[in-house]
Amino acid sequence: MTTILITGASSGLGAEMARQFAALGHDLALCARRTERLEELAVQITTAHPDRRVAVKALDVNDHDAVFRVFDELAEELGGLDRVVVNAGLGKGQPLGTGRFDANKETAETNFIGALAQTEAAAAIFRKQGRGHLVMVSSISALRGMPKNITTYAATKAAVAHLAEGFRADVHGTPIKVTVLYPGYIVSEMSGTSARTPLMTSTEQGVRAMVEAIEKEKRSARVPAWPWGPLGFVIKHVPVGVLRRMS
Repeated sequence: MTTILITGASSGLGAEMARQFAALGHDLALCARRTERLEELAVQITTAHPDRRVAVKALDVNDHDAVFRVFDELAEELGGLDRVVVNAGLGKGQPLGTGRFDANKETAETNFIGALAQTEAAAAIFRKQGRGHLVMVSSISALRGMPKNITTYAATKAAVAHLAEGFRADVHGTPIKVTVLYPGYIVSEMSGTSARTPLMTSTEQGVRAMVEAIEKEKRSARVPAWPWGPLGFVIKHVPVGVLRRMS
């Protein structure tokens, strides 16, 4: 039985990952700012799977001291952490130079500095245990610098992918594993009005592809594989003018 910590677990991809991992027989440590929604999710999961252990704690990933404290408390409460999914993040942003540095700064701080704190906390636990599995939720937008409202978001997701890959190099040859996920368009609270975007995948289907890649401990995965495997190649190589029209 595996114990999995998921941040940003109160809604969207995080909540659905919790449901699907519980169905596969895993115990859960769930963190988010909205504890009432975490409590509701925990009840839902334990009602469907009475033998699952589900621990919940309030966590704002921008409170970096709290990240280390909460991760350590959950590891102690559950007898260790086998897997940590760095999932919490923001999707807000505006084109550069349009007077919205505040929105871009908030996204950068949450998606990168917050993810750095989570990765440091998880890595410390894994090094102490001598084992573990770090899962970094990046984005298909990380494959290339992106225009318009997602410029900063895409940059943060590229940064966290490199962060995880660097840690993988550090622990190469040990029982510590690293997976980087590059989700395509999956319906979530973050997707908002863009949920009507062509090629959008339902939350359940998109997360199923994420969970399958995590369970196989893949080094990296563009999910769902169709159409984001081939489309990832297109995004990386299409001329910039075409990329701008696609975004």
